[in-house]
Amino acid sequence: MPSTNLEAFFGLPADVVFCKNCVISNQRPRSTVEFKHATDERKATIGFGADGICEACTYHLKRNTRSAGRTARISWSPCWTSSAASAAMTWSSPAPGGKDSAFTSHVLKYRYGMNPLTVTWAPHAYTEIGWKNFENWIHVGGHDNILFTPNGRLHRLLTRLAFKNLLHPFQPFIVGQRIIGPRMAERFGVELVMYGENQAEYGNASSENYIPTMDRKFFSTDDPTEMLLGGVKIADIIRDHGYTLNDFEPYIPPSAQSLTDAGVEVHYLGYYLKWDPQECYYYASEHTGFRANTERTPGTYSKYSSIDDKIDMFHYFTTLIKFGIGRATYDAAQEVRNGKITRDEAVKLVQLYDQEFPAKFFDYFLEYIDMSPEEFWQTVDSFRSPHLWVKEGDQWRLRHQVT
Repeated sequence: MPSTNLEAFFGLPADVVFCKNCVISNQRPRSTVEFKHATDERKATIGFGADGICEACTYHLKRNTRSAGRTARISWSPCWTSSAASAAMTWSSPAPGGKDSAFTSHVLKYRYGMNPLTVTWAPHAYTEIGWKNFENWIHVGGHDNILFTPNGRLHRLLTRLAFKNLLHPFQPFIVGQRIIGPRMAERFGVELVMYGENQAEYGNASSENYIPTMDRKFFSTDDPTEMLLGGVKIADIIRDHGYTLNDFEPYIPPSAQSLTDAGVEVHYLGYYLKWDPQECYYYASEHTGFRANTERTPGTYSKYSSIDDKIDMFHYFTTLIKFGIGRATYDAAQEVRNGKITRDEAVKLVQLYDQEFPAKFFDYFLEYIDMSPEEFWQTVDSFRSPHLWVKEGDQWRLRHQVT
């Protein structure tokens, strides 16, 4: 039902609309296209087209009709000739040594004859299966690797601040993971950095999908002390917690100019090859010894995506709280777009698993961010937008469910 009379946090659209093709809603952040509601001539910026199809689905439908063009581009692109660069640096979001990393690096090395130096920004805490897959990636897949682990005490603090201030415990990890490839490339004289898929494939402005390189706006640090980590300026963290600016070096991106001077380009493999997470899993299993977990991931139905980090599932739990979109929604929406499941199947999976609490590593997460259960739930509940959530007795309920 319409909820325009209820407050919507984070600048989200007050009316909740679900894509007619997949199961994602217009509450997904960073959606930017106009959508015209069928019963309302008023326009709102919510990331859907006039036909009720989300931008991610629109892009995938267009992409599937031009796969031949993508293959043609690969044949002449300088990114795909071993003479263009002596080595390729690969890092695939978000799993360090996960299926996407394994697929990206193995394809570059064994299909295109490159010599990739793989670089891993370590997870908060490896799971048992995650560490095993990381070892297989290197020893079975056959890759050189630099495993970079940031200052553990600082990273815990930043994760706590990000949870408290943003309800986004993965923000410090994402910052580091995004810049570790370019930073190491600059240091080792590698000119080509290759990430896996562009996150724009999941619903950002579709124009981003037609650009093979990472946006240079991520590499701008006029004054690093003004940079926000965990919702707090670095200068304030230094003042309040006794760190120095040097401690933050792994989180501060190299400047766009320094990358240009070093000849470093950051590309997405997903621009050149059709990106299908399930097919990446099959490929990684066959060629790098990647193994799925023995149990499904809490909050979803899959056993092979983002299984490396004990804290990963709390990232998706927080997206459920802030946007009404949990891990099963993200997984199912992508599999609908790739033709793995039908929308009806996706709806059932979302209804079954999306709101499941990740209890397995809850105690570990509380210890990691130095927080009591009471403070955890107080923080979580403070980020529930009234237009998405209603409290009935002691229980919170989403006002809108995909059907």
